[in-house]
Amino acid sequence: MPQFLINSNSIKDNMIIIDDKENYNHIVKSLRAKIGEKLLLIDENEIQYETEIIEIDKNYLKTSIGSSYKSKRKLNYDLYAAISPLNSNSINTIFEKLTELGVRGFYPVYTDNCAVKKDVINKKIEKWQKICYEAFKQCERADIPKCFELTTIQDVIQKKFNHILCFTEREAKYEFKTFLKNNKFQQNDKILVIIGPEGGFSKKEFEYFKEENLNTISLGELILKADTACITAIGNIIYENSDI
Repeated sequence: MPQFLINSNSIKDNMIIIDDKENYNHIVKSLRAKIGEKLLLIDENEIQYETEIIEIDKNYLKTSIGSSYKSKRKLNYDLYAAISPLNSNSINTIFEKLTELGVRGFYPVYTDNCAVKKDVINKKIEKWQKICYEAFKQCERADIPKCFELTTIQDVIQKKFNHILCFTEREAKYEFKTFLKNNKFQQNDKILVIIGPEGGFSKKEFEYFKEENLNTISLGELILKADTACITAIGNIIYENSDI
C-alpha cells in the first residue's frame, strides 16, 4: 500500500484522522482497506507515521500511531532536471521515474527543436505534477517534487546552482565518468541537469552553451533517446554520489 500525505494538524492524542476526500476515497474505496490494516502516512514536515486503521466511517477513517520518525527517503543534495518536453507518452515516464530517483524539481524548457507547442505544454503542467505526486506516494518519498512552469534554458541557468550539467549527443567537452570523478558534489548542493529534445540541441544552442561555458557532457558513443538519457544521467549521478 502506498504512503499518504496528511497535515500535522490532523494528529491528536496519538491518533490521525483522515477526512479529506481524495485520500479517503483512495484508501477506503479504491484499496478497500479494512480495520486492522497498516497504513503509512507522512506529513508536511517529512515525518513518517506507521499506523493501524482503527475506525472507518462513511466520511473519515481513524488510525492509531505505532511509530513515527523523520523520513530519510530523499537525496542529501537538491537535484533538478530541465527537460525539453517530448511528443510522446514517454515524457510521463520521465516524470515518474525521476521522481523515484529523487529529483527535487522539474523545469520544462522550450528548445529550438522541441516537438511540442507551448500551449500544449502549458496545459500538461498540472498532469505532470499529478504524476510526480502519485510517484511520491508509491515510492514513499519524503518530499514531493515540484513541476515548474514552462521556461527556457537561458532563464533556468540564471538561477543559483552549484553545478550545471548539460547532456549532449555531440560537441561535448567531457565524458560523463571523467566529469563525475573530477566534480564531486557536496551535501546541500543545488545541481541542474539539462536534457535536450528528441531532435537534439540546435547549432545556436550549442553556441550558447560555449558562450556560457556550460559543462556539456557525453553519455558515451551510443545515441540514446531523450527518455533513456534522462534516467541514465540521473541514475549515474546518484550512484556516483551515494556517499554524500
